[in-house]
Formats: sequence, C-alpha cells, structure tokens
Amino acid sequence: MSTTTTLTTIKHFINGVETAGEGDRSQPVYNPATGAVSAELRLANRADLDATVAAAKAASEKWGDFSLAKRTAVLFTFRELVASHIDELAALITAEHGKVLSDAKGEIGRGLEVIEFACGIPTLLKGDYSDQVSTGIDVFSFREPLGVVAGITPFNFPVMVPLWMAPMAIATGNAFILKPSERDPSASMLLAKLWKQAGLPDGVFQVLHGDKETVDGLLTHPDVDGISFVGSTPIAQYVHETATKHGKRVQALGGAKNHAIIMPDADLDNAADHLAAAAFGSAGERCMAISVAVAVGDAADLLVKKVEERALDVKVKNGTEPDAEMGPVITPASKERIVRIVTEAEAAGAAMVVDGRDLVVPGHEDGFWVGPTVIDHVKTEMTAYTEEIFGPVLVVVRVDELDEGIKLINANPYGNGTAIFTSSGANARKFQRSVTVGMVGINVPLPVPVAYHSFGGWKASLFGDKHIYGPEGVSFYTRGKVVTSRWPEPTHASGASYNFPSN
Repeated sequence: MSTTTTLTTIKHFINGVETAGEGDRSQPVYNPATGAVSAELRLANRADLDATVAAAKAASEKWGDFSLAKRTAVLFTFRELVASHIDELAALITAEHGKVLSDAKGEIGRGLEVIEFACGIPTLLKGDYSDQVSTGIDVFSFREPLGVVAGITPFNFPVMVPLWMAPMAIATGNAFILKPSERDPSASMLLAKLWKQAGLPDGVFQVLHGDKETVDGLLTHPDVDGISFVGSTPIAQYVHETATKHGKRVQALGGAKNHAIIMPDADLDNAADHLAAAAFGSAGERCMAISVAVAVGDAADLLVKKVEERALDVKVKNGTEPDAEMGPVITPASKERIVRIVTEAEAAGAAMVVDGRDLVVPGHEDGFWVGPTVIDHVKTEMTAYTEEIFGPVLVVVRVDELDEGIKLINANPYGNGTAIFTSSGANARKFQRSVTVGMVGINVPLPVPVAYHSFGGWKASLFGDKHIYGPEGVSFYTRGKVVTSRWPEPTHASGASYNFPSN
C-alpha cells in the first residue's frame, strides 16, 4: 500500500491575511540536514507585488499618524509574543536553515534586543526646539517616516536580520514589506502572525516571497521609499545602484572576509576556543564569522595545533540533537562551492590541517554536510583567501609582526568585522585605531554591536551611508523636517522685508 505525503504550502502574508497570491510559480524548501523537500513556497508575480505595495502605502498613511504611545504599546506586546515563541521560531529556523537549536535561539535573542531598543522610540524621535531665534520667531525640528520601506533579507539569519529592520521601521511610523530568503521562509510567516496578534494594523507588516523578479520590483516600484538589504557584496552593490537610481533611500550590507590577528602574547587557549566557535558556529554561514586567522610570529605553530584539536572535537549533527554544535550548510550548491575552494587551496600548496570535505553524518547521508576545515600556510592570492567562503573553513595566514597583519587587513576589499587577541593594551589600541574596518573586537571574535549601537562595515561590506538598527537605524527610516514659526499679534505685526531677516 503506497502513501503520498502532502507538502506544506508556504504562502504570502498580504494586508493581514495569508494568501497564495496570483503568481503561478513555486519552488521547494529543503531540510539541509536530511536533503528532503519540506515545503513548497509560493512566489509572487507583479500583481502580488502591486497589491502588497498598495496595502503598505494605505497603511503607512494611517500608521504614521498613530501616537507614539499607541506604537510603543504594539511594540511591547510584540516583544512579549516573540519571547514566548522562541522555541517555535527556533524549530522553524533549524528545520530550514540547519543551524543548531541553541544557535537559532541565540539569533532570536539578538533580535529581541532590537525590539526592546525600538520600544524606546518616543525618546529616540525627540526633536529640537530653539526659542526666539529672531524677534517673535521660533525654530523646531522633528523626524517623519519615509512611508513604505522594504527589507530584503538573507538565509543565514531568518529571524534576527528581519528584526534588525522591521521594529525600527515600524516604530518610526513606516509600513514594512519583508522579502525573506526563499531558502528558509517559514519563520517570517510566524513573525507576521505575531505582529498581527500584537495589534499592528493590517498592511503595516507584510511578507512577500519571491526571487529576482520580486526584488527588482521592490527596487523600482515608485511607491517604495526605502530599501534595506543584507546579502553578498555583488548583490548589495546591485541593490544600491538600482534602488538609488529610482530615487530610494538604501542601506545595503554586503559580504565580508573577517580577519583575527593572534599575537604571541595572547592567551592561545582562549584564542583557539573563540576562533573555533567564530569560524565553525552556524557552519560558518555568518557575515561576521572569522574566516582568516592571522598568526603573528611565534604564535603560529602552537595556535594551529590548538585550533586543530578544537576543530576535530566539534559535534556535527542534525541541529535538533541536544549536543549538536554545528549543522549542515544550506544547499548542495553551497557545499560544492566550499569543497571546490578548499580543493583549490590544497592544489596551490596550502597545508590541510583538518579536512571536512568528506564528512558523513550517520543517518543523514543525504544532508548537505561539510565538516570543520582548517587550512594553514594560505597565501593571499589563493581563492580560499580572496573569496568569501561562507562555510566552516578557517584559513591561517602567517605574518611576522602586528603592522604586517594590519596592512593585510587594510588591503582587503572588505571591511565588515575584525578582531585581535592580545594581552597588550598598546597592541589593542594601535589595532583599533589603524584598521579600516567598521566593527572591531578586542579579545572578542564576533564584535556584533548591541542594539543601542549600530551594525555595519566599511568598504565593500556596505553600500549607502547608514548602518543598520540603533541610532543610525532611526535616522535611516526617517527624514528631518525643520519648522520656522511666527505668531505675531495682529496689532503688533511687523512689516514684511525684501531683505533676508536675521533679527
């Protein structure tokens, strides 16, 4: 007797309801740990896009007039709902992304921090007032929402990155359209339901699934006022150029090649622990992952040995298992690309310290697995150094002194995150002032700022002038207005002047 399994269909969330939309295209969603298709995702067409934008435009005009007290009430409720659904959100992340449950819960926690920051929007939107700047004239300023904004988010953080954007956009009075990654879309749908449950009016937060057709539609639609993007550098540059050309405000965060300098005076056990976690956590699929260890002088041999020991001990399993420390990569294509780059490095003369190319996880033979990989004696012309691998691969580059390491980092086209491990305050201070990188860690491998600072890199890691969330997030999703006001008494009104008034 044969049985058929009916796949779940993942729909859009438009104007407060789940809908299959008008588009006739779809694509499968996979569980990376098993290789099995878990759902079918509906993809939007132009009619779906236009309906979503129209709903957002109508909603933004009303939501922008809501009092700050009413907005914050929704945000506080949303925060509590997200916190109470951490387990459910984490399970969705692990099922479609593959990262281990503890890591999935960690990303939700960082997203909660941004919601909490956005709950302080009444203080964050306070303007300035100048009394009696000229006789009987006052000047004051405030910030207004842009209107309709869209977030185009990557697969590697299907909850955290949308929460970097949406709470800030919504708190400041905008309507927000989320175009999540097609690879792990389910968590976005739960977020949409939680926003609605929190009392957010229909149309203020919507989820539209799609591919390049949908992205291009958002970048060029005349009623979309701003675009937030996180992804690879080539696409970030395309998003910035296209949307800017169409008159939109854009923040587009791109790729990275994050270096960590390890000085001989560092605690090498501590450094090795953190390098392994930063390189192999989430299978290296983080824009803040440490992918290059820059070993200075005598630190190199001992550091490589210690990292090797830790890489061999990483428990690579289905992310749902309680002791799992690392899961699969997102797709077969990602695995093939990672294996190709590692193979090219080996052929070019790099030393394979730990080789994860042939990892097999028992019971999950069809999953998309790459084990922790450590490559020593990597040269800067190798693709393992020049490309963002986005996998569990740590390359080791050896230098003789700190200045050589700083020069190496500054010559790299990316400038997202970097770190130094040292016990010297002088080394640390020299490093933090000299590197041309946006986020710097001192004995901290993943220097992701807390929610009341802002996240963003330099050089080819950011296109646009505003970092994401924090104070710069408030600035990005609003525009300033300055009012010069005069209320003369009818019997004392002064005459108009052809001269520019100054007093």
